[in-house]
Amino acid sequence: MSLGRTVKLNTGAAIPQLGFGTWQAEPGQVEAAVFEALKKAFGGEVPNLKREDVFITSKLWNSQHRPDDVAGALDDCLAELGLEYLDLYLVHFPVAFDEQKDVHQNLFPLESNGDVKMLNDVSIVDTWRAMTKLDKKKARAVGVSNHTKEHLQALIDGTGVTPAANQIERHPRLLQSDLIQFCKEKNIHITEYSAFGNNMFNEPLLVQHATVKEVASKYNATPAQVILAWATVGGHSVIPKSVTASRIQENFQEVELSKEDFEKVEQIGVKEPRRFNIPYIANKPRWPVNIFGEPEEKDAPHKVVV
Repeated sequence: MSLGRTVKLNTGAAIPQLGFGTWQAEPGQVEAAVFEALKKAFGGEVPNLKREDVFITSKLWNSQHRPDDVAGALDDCLAELGLEYLDLYLVHFPVAFDEQKDVHQNLFPLESNGDVKMLNDVSIVDTWRAMTKLDKKKARAVGVSNHTKEHLQALIDGTGVTPAANQIERHPRLLQSDLIQFCKEKNIHITEYSAFGNNMFNEPLLVQHATVKEVASKYNATPAQVILAWATVGGHSVIPKSVTASRIQENFQEVELSKEDFEKVEQIGVKEPRRFNIPYIANKPRWPVNIFGEPEEKDAPHKVVV
């Protein structure tokens, strides 16, 4: 069963450790998948749910980074979702796209060569400062996503405000130990996406990894359940995505790993490190920016504007 565990943000709000992600799900699939997740999480009592029973996170998109666009972007997001407030609102990436006209609809302004057009005269500190000024009745907590230690430190130094959360790619092949330790020291909550790896490169997902399957057999659990159990150690949240009802139900059946088995899963990242979400090589249209300092990004013509 779901253990129903929550942890505290630096705002004092409680965030569930096990959530549900919808990124890149087809619009027609999202509603059914979210309904299935709510049914499983709340024992089938969906009609009796109140807004305050559900923790909802959304994000500021890259074309909305100009400070004057940030508040309007939140209003646009709330209108689209039919909500009065978000529990957590995140800056999606530490990069800005140069859309001049409709920043809420034209999400990928393009250069003549087909790359996304980058905006270099707005810094991540400029955008974060605008986030910190949002109406707390509309965004109860604000944070970031895909930010490195250096990006986070720049935000804190530039505004004096520490993000409530940093949502990052993390899975057994991408441990991000230094970033995890930094966020722990700064009291920044970690939420993990792509928990099972990523199929953008046609590589096997981590649920197929021999070590994960070996541990799963010991607990009579699914490989996905083992990865999610590993992910929440340390007080992190994890947001697995699925549109398949049976898998959604399985993901909410939590298990707890022994220290020995946690370390066994951890060794995957020590021996086989890999980041999948690198927009310079993975995304179409390509984002011509070096975000994480990975070798694959060394030829990117733009860098994060701090």
